[in-house]
Amino acid sequence: MSQVKETLPQRGKAGSTMMDSEAHEKRPPMLTSSNQDLSPHIAGVGDMKHYLCGYCAAFNNVAITYPVQKILFRQQLYGIKTRDAVLQLRKDGFRNLYRGILPPLMQKTTTLALMFGLYEDLSRLLHKHVSSAPEFATRSVAALLAGTTEAILTPFERVQTLLQDHKHHDKFTNTYQAFRALRCHGIAEYYRGMVPILFRNGFGNVLFFGLRGPIKESLPTATTYSAHLVNDFICGGVLGAVLGFLSFPINVVKARIQSQIGGPFLSLPMVFKTIWIERDRKLINLFRGAHLNYHRSLISWGIINATYEFLLKIV
Repeated sequence: MSQVKETLPQRGKAGSTMMDSEAHEKRPPMLTSSNQDLSPHIAGVGDMKHYLCGYCAAFNNVAITYPVQKILFRQQLYGIKTRDAVLQLRKDGFRNLYRGILPPLMQKTTTLALMFGLYEDLSRLLHKHVSSAPEFATRSVAALLAGTTEAILTPFERVQTLLQDHKHHDKFTNTYQAFRALRCHGIAEYYRGMVPILFRNGFGNVLFFGLRGPIKESLPTATTYSAHLVNDFICGGVLGAVLGFLSFPINVVKARIQSQIGGPFLSLPMVFKTIWIERDRKLINLFRGAHLNYHRSLISWGIINATYEFLLKIV
């Protein structure tokens, strides 16, 4: 009897080793039965591959596109033309060109790590525990939850807005000083502008993850790594550009809300109404800078999606 007891743990250990090896070689299935053992699923959730790839993709993107983003921000905040925004940056000098890059670098890398990682983990969990629901529904819910979770990082986007606004150049010179300047106004001040971020991230994620697959399938079949890279860039770029254009008015309102320090917390409709009146009630003025945002999003999300999918294949 004692020999049998000793044999069973050894057999279990050998089986565990085989399962670990197989899990490393292939991705765990998205759909699981309700009576399946929980341990393989926990191992899949613990896999940090999607978080790491999302983080690296964001870092690569921010480093390349930050100057363009800064021009776009000035247009969103002040409603000026591209040429005038570029002249503002030239006047600020090269020394200030990458001023404020630390908050978006910290925010974007963490946000995209959560976006891709949580989406994968939540998709598995929902498929496991709500197996009767259609896959489209569970994936949409997973994307929505992942997007809204990203809103916890609003303080980084808040500080980025303040550092990019030249009206605050004389108040603080770095990220630490900007965070410190908000502290006396209470914790709520760090989360000013959170509502438009929730709308943008939540519904943007649903559309991004829902349409990414169908768009890639409609492209010519890739047979080489370079062809896959091009397809991933096109797929991510087109989606990012369209979603960036659709969410542009939300970002205009967010920029206005977050450029304020202290004072009352105005609602999203109220701020939108103020901007609408300031810009002569013309839709074209509300979308001033949208063309630059379209091209920036095309490049940014092309880089992000291509980098993410490439890293998934080699990690």
